[in-house]
Amino acid sequence: MARFDPKTKALKTQLAHLGRNPDEHFGFVNPPVIRASTVLFENTAAMEGRASSRYSYGLTNTPLIEALTDAITALEDAAGTVLVPSGLAAVTLPILAAAEPGDQILIPDNVYWPTRRFADETLTRLGMRITYYDPLIGADIRSLFEGKVGIVFLEAPGSNTFEMPDIPALVDAAREAGAVTMLDNTWATPLIYKPVPNGIDYSIQAGTKYFGGHADVLIGSVAASARVWPRLKETHRNMGLQAGTEEIFLTLRGLRSMGLRLAEHEKNALEIAQWLKARSDVARVLHPALPDDPGHAIWKRDFGGRASGLFGFELAGSKEQAARLLDSLKIFGLGFSWGGFESLAALANLGPTRTATPWSAGPVIRLQIGLEEPKDLMDDLDQAFRAAFG
Repeated sequence: MARFDPKTKALKTQLAHLGRNPDEHFGFVNPPVIRASTVLFENTAAMEGRASSRYSYGLTNTPLIEALTDAITALEDAAGTVLVPSGLAAVTLPILAAAEPGDQILIPDNVYWPTRRFADETLTRLGMRITYYDPLIGADIRSLFEGKVGIVFLEAPGSNTFEMPDIPALVDAAREAGAVTMLDNTWATPLIYKPVPNGIDYSIQAGTKYFGGHADVLIGSVAASARVWPRLKETHRNMGLQAGTEEIFLTLRGLRSMGLRLAEHEKNALEIAQWLKARSDVARVLHPALPDDPGHAIWKRDFGGRASGLFGFELAGSKEQAARLLDSLKIFGLGFSWGGFESLAALANLGPTRTATPWSAGPVIRLQIGLEEPKDLMDDLDQAFRAAFG
């Protein structure tokens, strides 16, 4: 039967219908899970012409890979998408696709720690020049450009301290310098912000977080603009990277509920952020959706007033008190990652991760607000505050 084009419909309809075509799979709603390496060809001519085949080997494409990449490409409004085994791989792949020896790579000072580690330990060894910049530098980033500027990397908002960069100003400066731009957009997802239509070359997602949504998958995606898509596709193929079959299936399933989950994460997190803001034992809450946050106006302009479930707060106390607070939590788990159904807390390590803008304020606790009842989460935090300051 003839089917409508989901890309022409509202976002909620897209999430329910992108990446599936029952007509191709005997009427089954979801695409089949094909665990495959070898693809058989009808004859030698077909085998020799496999480069133009839709399916030539399990590493490069299967119906399931195609289903998820097609869905993400549509959500991102991009030229194409590749899948990788983790969020970190989604960071490293486009950098390696775009950078050349001697290039200057500019990275925000509040970037995801493993991105910084990759830059310091691997990119410098490959001959790239790394410059960390104040995430609030905006158009003044031009003053840091030296020699050939290869990449301007962005993260919005930044890890742990959640500064909101002026994305258009950074992108304009990078374009003038002939640099490639890439944004780790995991916090917002393409449901809140679409990097590629806004002039960014690569949109990076740790699908482990909101795409998967259930703390049971490791996966990443990179969506690209038309001008860089051939280079990304080539590098992805040459590095032999691909996400696993089960992970792709779980991520495709997670997309179906992502809109509902993200809205609930946003609502719960804002309620708890506002509650924390009123406490005397909290020095400040680090959330761009709060009206007094330094990045609020930029967040509202670029993200349309939408947020997700991850934010932080600065404790009005010592690191020892922060540790006591965390150790007293009963509903919140102590763990890394985020974007799942469960609430998590972690103490941010801001010492070695800030060089351009050293952190001199109090200890920061990062909260991932899950899908629990907010009142239960606030009660848990309240008893943990009392244990820390009692």
